[in-house]
Amino acid sequence: MPPVADAAVAAALLALAPLALSARVQAGARQLLVDYGVVLLFAFFAAVGIWLFLNRDSAFLRELLRQYWLPALFAVFVLEGAMLLYFAPSESLVPIAVGLAAGTDVAAGNTGVYALIILTAVAGATIGQYLLFLLAKRWGRERLLAQPWFRVSGETLDRFDGWFARWGLLAVPVSNTLLFTRGMLTVPAGLAEMDDRQFVALSAVGTLVFETVLALLTLGVVSLAPLG
Repeated sequence: MPPVADAAVAAALLALAPLALSARVQAGARQLLVDYGVVLLFAFFAAVGIWLFLNRDSAFLRELLRQYWLPALFAVFVLEGAMLLYFAPSESLVPIAVGLAAGTDVAAGNTGVYALIILTAVAGATIGQYLLFLLAKRWGRERLLAQPWFRVSGETLDRFDGWFARWGLLAVPVSNTLLFTRGMLTVPAGLAEMDDRQFVALSAVGTLVFETVLALLTLGVVSLAPLG
């Protein structure tokens, strides 16, 4: 190659080097932001969950939903999805919201109100589960088990790891439709490095089925109450 061509190539490489370095630095900064952002966001919700557990009870939950309704329902379901809801049973959330709505004029003959409650619950729970899923991916099993707010034993986690190993992706939505197993496949899925979009979609499907059934059962009870 002629000297002039060599010089031109060298000059081009020198000109592109800062751009390549800048792109690498930006990618590293974005990854760092994601990693620490997930940890900080989860730490915030963990602190809220622990504070509610120590200072509030189920009666407070009812009053919270009465005053703030959907925003409160969404926030509480983020805690539920992240397995940080210690102060009230998660199965009571949608029934309480539906029961409160049924007693208002707004919900009379308006099924859209109940659909909005269900969708709010699904969105909050899915976001909470996704945060825990990302944390499991980044921290790993032992570090997660060492956290005082993570109230799942190693033996229980082993059992649900076995579920995931046996049933694969199907275990995520199925577990979210069952009492006492909701969210229990979140950590095994994260440890197995399941695809993020697949996890979010399947988690949402399972929660949608579960909360829809709870809402319908509650509406059935509410409709029969005047007859009693």
